[in-house]
Amino acid sequence: MFTKSILNKSFLILFSLLFSTFFSQHLAVKDTVLMGCSFQIKIVGKDSITAHTLAQEAAEEISRIEHLLSDWLPNTPVSQINQNAGKQPIIVPKEVFDITQRAKNYAEITDGIFDITYASMDKIWRFDGSMTSLPSSEDIQKATRNIGYQHLILTPKDQSIFLEKEGMKINFGSIGKAYAADKAKEKMIEKGALSGLINASGDITTWGNKNSSPWRIGIHNPYQKHIPIRILKLYNEAVTTSGDYEKYVLFNNKRYSHIINPLTGYPSTGTTSVTVVGENAEICNLLSTSLMILGAERGKKLIKQYPKYTAYLITDQGKIRHLKP
Repeated sequence: MFTKSILNKSFLILFSLLFSTFFSQHLAVKDTVLMGCSFQIKIVGKDSITAHTLAQEAAEEISRIEHLLSDWLPNTPVSQINQNAGKQPIIVPKEVFDITQRAKNYAEITDGIFDITYASMDKIWRFDGSMTSLPSSEDIQKATRNIGYQHLILTPKDQSIFLEKEGMKINFGSIGKAYAADKAKEKMIEKGALSGLINASGDITTWGNKNSSPWRIGIHNPYQKHIPIRILKLYNEAVTTSGDYEKYVLFNNKRYSHIINPLTGYPSTGTTSVTVVGENAEICNLLSTSLMILGAERGKKLIKQYPKYTAYLITDQGKIRHLKP
């Protein structure tokens, strides 16, 4: 779900823009908390008033999407779908139907590794500090019975969504904030923002730049915190990072990641972080989340299906793997 706490990923991706000479251009920076995570919005406009106005409009666009996709705000379309699981279909706005359709397609492409119906696990694995013991294998097995994109029924004719089993839930906590960043970028370009960067707690999208100089984003190495594994130079691209080292629970000196394998009900293992670079933040997030579970070897098949995307994996042994089509 969209957690109510701020998801701090400041150490996952570090970024800086070389604003050596702006002349008549102005930068506005807006920090806000939406969709349960921290957003930083950087907008370059022709003047200060324009830049700050656009930054506020970007935040409003993200808030609009939150009120469509949140599963903890009670009256959103997603909350209504969850509340009516096993009872009746819910007619939803086209935007909600479309992203749900894409999410189901992602589940099919990944053979269920990426599955928005994993949300029934949120009562089993809690990463808000409230867990006092590991869940039992019986509880995990019981919760996984309510996972399965095959039981997520979409009917284009009336634009309705139905969860076949009572107790099922969907959740856009993974791709939702990336989608919001993409939509905010889209709106800013339509409004004439000269360039900008939207950072949704580590899901980043960029466009434009002064004098064709790129946005410089460093991929953080959790094993060498002050030495990035690579400096990315982005003009009109997105980058997302998924990792197991900032949001987790610790029992018996073993760390359990917040990234859950929907097929087993257990946290991902073997990979510490995955960073994906490409055209679209939503797709980047799909890949970084899925590769955290699949790992480098099994992930090769998936990344080949997305020729415009590349991935950097860091294993739990500190080894760096570069995957590209």
